[in-house]
Amino acid sequence: MSDPRTSDRIFLRGLAVECIIGFIDWERRVKQSVLIDLEMAVDCREAAVRDDVAYTLNYKTVAKRVIAFVEGSSFNLVETLVERIAELILAEFAIPWVRVTVSKPGAIRGSRDVGVTLERHRDDLEAWRAQAAAMAAAPVKA
Repeated sequence: MSDPRTSDRIFLRGLAVECIIGFIDWERRVKQSVLIDLEMAVDCREAAVRDDVAYTLNYKTVAKRVIAFVEGSSFNLVETLVERIAELILAEFAIPWVRVTVSKPGAIRGSRDVGVTLERHRDDLEAWRAQAAAMAAAPVKA
């Protein structure tokens, strides 16, 4: 389905989801809105020729999976949430690359929003998982 040489992208912008996100006491008790933007590398040529969703990435399926994951999550940092979304998409959908942005509207007074954007590649998935496992096993700094 996906050719890593392609410049084709499927995007989803402004996906609003409620979740527990933040490290301040009140943030751990109240669900907050986050906005998620996704950009995913997908070779669209065969889907375009066949005019058939079976030959492309179904963005509705991706959106439903991301919503379910985020609504059930609880993280202290936006950095962790955005990393986990990227890992989920690469692990569950046959794409070579993803860009994920998560923003928290109104998190800083006077600012529209704050957030994190990252890009991840399928080729890095196993190394990324090994690094995460090693970091999780390491002793916590005092």
